[in-house]
Amino acid sequence: MAATAVSATDYEVLACHALDDAAWSYFAGGAGDELTLRANRAAWDAIALMPRVLRELAGGHTRVELFGRTWPTPLLVAPVAHQKLAHPDGERASAMAAAAQGAGFVLSTQTSVPMEHVAAAVRDDAQRGPLWFQLYWQRDRGLTRELVQRAEAAGFEALVLTVDAPVQGPRDRERRTGFRVPPHAAAVHLHGQATRPSRRLRDGDSALFDDLLLDAPAWRDVEWLRGQTRLPLVLKGVLHPDDARDAQRAGAAAVVVSNHGGRTLDTAPATADALPALADAVGGTLPLLVDGGIRRGIDVLKAIALGARAVLVGRPAVFALAAGGAPAVAHLLRLLRDELEIAMALTGCRTLGDAGPALLAPRR
Repeated sequence: MAATAVSATDYEVLACHALDDAAWSYFAGGAGDELTLRANRAAWDAIALMPRVLRELAGGHTRVELFGRTWPTPLLVAPVAHQKLAHPDGERASAMAAAAQGAGFVLSTQTSVPMEHVAAAVRDDAQRGPLWFQLYWQRDRGLTRELVQRAEAAGFEALVLTVDAPVQGPRDRERRTGFRVPPHAAAVHLHGQATRPSRRLRDGDSALFDDLLLDAPAWRDVEWLRGQTRLPLVLKGVLHPDDARDAQRAGAAAVVVSNHGGRTLDTAPATADALPALADAVGGTLPLLVDGGIRRGIDVLKAIALGARAVLVGRPAVFALAAGGAPAVAHLLRLLRDELEIAMALTGCRTLGDAGPALLAPRR
């Protein structure tokens, strides 16, 4: 069935049929009225590319360099939790698919497959892209440190700290289906871990502000984390230019322009709309990556033209995983790369370094 897919949208349709209602609500849904979820896609569609003709294109390529490593394509599979909900092989399948296509892979803290198993499946592949570990800040600094040390020992090459989700957004789709993570897809690194007991609240106290957020990370925690690892630290979930500047001052090696796929703050700006201001703010001195709504190779080229070094794809990869396992994820990544190469050829870009603001048509 998955062999009929010729685009990311096709895989989304196939996944909708493959997943039950609860799993679909988890992977496909967003926060609130899902305005940001829809805006992410609409913003890429609203950007027009300018064709160029009679350009010298022989010998072109899609290679990208970051953190001293060059890989064939500016694509990374974004961190998506609980992937055994989509397929029995879970994150291991996604990582192997990314490696087969020379794309990067970012493993979620909430992986349903141990990080060591995922890393062992791909780390010795000389043709793979980068292998990164996404980190959610834990209430217990000791657990945070343990996760970092395990990631380093397993062979992960960067840490991606998610900073835009101190609290989960209200996800109406999940509440309507009564979604709960089933045991087979649970976050294996967090299962059974001791957490700080909830604080006894007084009348009028907020369970959010007077308990949960007491342990939310702040800039001082980013600085502490920098001191715990030799790996580059990437901050994921930045939309405001001032936060990008603060990230640079805190020693971040890169920033992912992201609104968590529209799953936290509904009405947050689309990432395609936010990216240019962040690129202006850091002036090329801090590598920017971007995710959110990317479904086509032309979207990847638009992201590069707006100032990104690389892009992350989340939902399209997990939809492909649900539709056909590792082969389908590899096929999806190949489709995106092929579409990117075609778009580059038709806009006169021999390499990604040729893509800049002049590639984009003026907005009406």
